[in-house]
Amino acid sequence: MMAYLNALGIVTPLGCGQRENLAGLIAARVALQPAPQGWLDRPAQVGAVATELPELPRELAQFESRNNRLLLAASRQIDAEIRELVVRLGAARVAVVLGSSTSGVAESEAAMPELQQGRIPDGYSYLRQEMADPARFLAELHGLKGPAYVISTACSSGARALIAARRLLRLGIADAVLCGAVDSLCRLTLNGFAALESVSATPCNPFSANRDGISIGEGAALFVMSREPAAVGLAGAGSSSDAHHISAPHPDGLGAIAAMRAALQDARLDPADITYLNLHGTATPLNDAMESRAVAAVFGEALPPASSTKALTGHTLGAAGAIEAAFCWLLLQNPHTALPVQVNDGCADETLPALNWPRQGEVYAVRAAMSNSFAFGGNNVSLILKRRDGAAS
Repeated sequence: MMAYLNALGIVTPLGCGQRENLAGLIAARVALQPAPQGWLDRPAQVGAVATELPELPRELAQFESRNNRLLLAASRQIDAEIRELVVRLGAARVAVVLGSSTSGVAESEAAMPELQQGRIPDGYSYLRQEMADPARFLAELHGLKGPAYVISTACSSGARALIAARRLLRLGIADAVLCGAVDSLCRLTLNGFAALESVSATPCNPFSANRDGISIGEGAALFVMSREPAAVGLAGAGSSSDAHHISAPHPDGLGAIAAMRAALQDARLDPADITYLNLHGTATPLNDAMESRAVAAVFGEALPPASSTKALTGHTLGAAGAIEAAFCWLLLQNPHTALPVQVNDGCADETLPALNWPRQGEVYAVRAAMSNSFAFGGNNVSLILKRRDGAAS
């Protein structure tokens, strides 16, 4: 069963809404900036959302967090579609499945000085830090009564949320699912990755010989997924858990290979059918080496045009899988489109298999796009989005 992606709301460092994000992708606009002063004891770049975020409705003030404001900014873009679903299907038949790795951690960080003094700041609630909070908020916002939960598997969270949403449709538990992911910048994750010596002092440099770490970002992407035909659907998904190491990927990408091959099998496609590959491409030495080898093993001579958009937005962590699937969705809306080029310093890593980088300004025929998301602990997901045969341009 094809699960169709009927609507999309998105906010990233590239902008708010489909038009701004697609324009930023095609223009290869790098939306990174220095990390907020005092957040880290060393230089770092982050992908911060510059858009002014909406305030939560007064009756939902208990959910106040930057994370939920990002989610609200995405949700408002598809508010009409969500309202129509609730009226037509009933609130109990619409589910919510999201991914996140931060939730309201930033709000707990802000409250910490008073909490350490034994005082609870006015309006503070620990519930905002719980991973389930974004799903609770979205369900309350739209009065939904179906299943509502958050998946938190580090950097594969958003991709796994789309897989879980499709499963709810296949099992008949829901008739439509609001699915995607949201993550927000906070000191905890920035310092955590710095402690692993994984943060670059300069804008991240995916697949360059000089790559030296990630730039962390934030954002939200929210789809309406249903059985009702639309131009683009989730055609295939593959996942694996190789458990090679708590934070380092398997050097030969065995789990990544398994996930990509499973996605192709699920979609009933051959490697040559993939016309764009959104790489995980974090710009760490180990990840990019692993992914290059894995892609070469899966695609061989049929290498599709491929790039890592983390060079533009930073690594949005738990939201990355959904945001990068959304980038594929935006490209697939037009079967003939330019593709995001690979932004780096131009110094190829000659020790790795060569990949097929999109050429600036060239128009490509895009019918099926793969998006990779690989997480700590060897938690790997590959999604395939496909344009429906006969869909209008």
